[in-house]
Amino acid sequence: MDKTWDKLHQPCPLCNSSDAVGINEDDSAKCFSCGEFMPNYTNACGGKDMQTVTTTQAKQPDIVDEGNFSALTDRKITMNTAKKYGVKCVHDLQGNVVKHFYPFYNGHELSATKVRNVKSKDFFVSGTYNETGLFGQQLFKGGKYVTITEGECDAMSAYELLGSKWAVVSIKRGANGAVKDIKESLEFFDEFENVIIAFDNDKAGKEASIKVARLFKPGKAKILSLPNGFKDPNDMLRSNRHKEFVEAWWASKVYTPSGVINVSEQREKFHNREKKQSVPYPYEGLNKKLYGLRAGELVTLTGGTGLGKSSVTRELEHHLIKNTTDNVGIIALEEDWRRTIDGILSIEANARLYVDQEREKFSKEELDKMFDMLYDGDNRNRVWVHSHFGTNDIDDIFTKLRFMIIGCDCKWVVVDHLHMLVSAVHEGDERRAIDTIMTRLRSLVEETGAGIILVSHLRRVDGNKGHENGIEVSLSHLRGSNSIGQLSDCVIALERNQQADDPDEARTTRLRVLKSRYTGDVGMAARVIYDAETGRLSELSDSDIEFDNSLDEAF
Repeated sequence: MDKTWDKLHQPCPLCNSSDAVGINEDDSAKCFSCGEFMPNYTNACGGKDMQTVTTTQAKQPDIVDEGNFSALTDRKITMNTAKKYGVKCVHDLQGNVVKHFYPFYNGHELSATKVRNVKSKDFFVSGTYNETGLFGQQLFKGGKYVTITEGECDAMSAYELLGSKWAVVSIKRGANGAVKDIKESLEFFDEFENVIIAFDNDKAGKEASIKVARLFKPGKAKILSLPNGFKDPNDMLRSNRHKEFVEAWWASKVYTPSGVINVSEQREKFHNREKKQSVPYPYEGLNKKLYGLRAGELVTLTGGTGLGKSSVTRELEHHLIKNTTDNVGIIALEEDWRRTIDGILSIEANARLYVDQEREKFSKEELDKMFDMLYDGDNRNRVWVHSHFGTNDIDDIFTKLRFMIIGCDCKWVVVDHLHMLVSAVHEGDERRAIDTIMTRLRSLVEETGAGIILVSHLRRVDGNKGHENGIEVSLSHLRGSNSIGQLSDCVIALERNQQADDPDEARTTRLRVLKSRYTGDVGMAARVIYDAETGRLSELSDSDIEFDNSLDEAF
């Protein structure tokens, strides 16, 4: 072959593309239209020198009609089956099969013959695939089942393995051309109730199976999974695995898109479901409405500026560390890690350790004893804190968040707060940034099964009163995007009239459930009062609140 000849954009003798073939120096070639690989491009074009082939249409030799009907002994296919499919073969002087001839019909007229050399496994097509049906298509006219294979010998093998009872056909152009082949013969499949896809047990075959299954109406296509160790139906025929193939054929699963399940197959999973881990909140009012915190959920805690989000968050962090054996991760973007730990240990000490004068009231030994709560009995660290050194990048934060959950085995992670994450995105559109972050958080919860507690801010509201005056919060008050409420499993809002004349009212926070996907129970859940001496929040019962009625009237 003249090496100066252009080896790109050449015609394909298999699918008749005018310029989709690229040819290698060794004369092997690949068609990027039908996906077929040709070990010998010259042979594939009927033995013609490539310089004599036009660039608009590969010249095909006349239709080959030679050879005789006999058993395909190299593939263990009987003569009866070969004869039914019209497959002939040629033998050498020793009686070995050296060539196969597979016929393809346009209706009942022979239109092309695929010639395969047994030893080299290369092939060429005489005639044209244009308007031909699938291999074997002319033999069958409707019925209960039709099986599609990836190759001609696989079709004949599956036909024998199934006891010659059901229709079996093969695609023409291999896995990469499967969709094109099936689309050209869709009317043929309309006459069958069920389509069984029995492609090769490899990556290409599995991917092609799904693509082909999508071409049929829901419930019609089933995908056959070959037993491990077997590549294709002919492999099973040569191993005499008739019984195993039939069992796999009957066990073929109806194709459903990813994320859509056949409920009738899920009875055992329905009864034997994994129970979600649940941890009570530190406040009984929340537990009555929410039945506790659950791993695998995204809980958003929101409230106006200065209304106690940090105090409630500290109580939750301490509660999880104290009342579970789980690891806890904390990403607090507005404070140093020492302040985070001070806040947790302040709950343990019942004192404001984050204030130097208060911390100095405790000895080093006392502080060490409280610090021990961050470990378990085996001296295993249970608390992991993001140390950001004043710089934040959104991808870096999510990398650390994933590491906390997967690498550090944190079952619970507190992220404080959402709008600091938004500022790390470096985008001008706040709503779009929030949507992206919430989607990533939601996906992480679904993927890992961790519980994430997210702190979020509220937008300013119109009117004479703002959140600092204790107005009732609704989901519409969440700042920036509706996705905060939509993608959260639970939303808890803090309400407090910090400007109230009554000092007890000014330090009492109302916890309102705005959303609960698990229970559906929303509304006022609990009231907690802040102790300025200890920095703690304690839950109040209705009978403890003398100004309860006046509060209700105010809201």
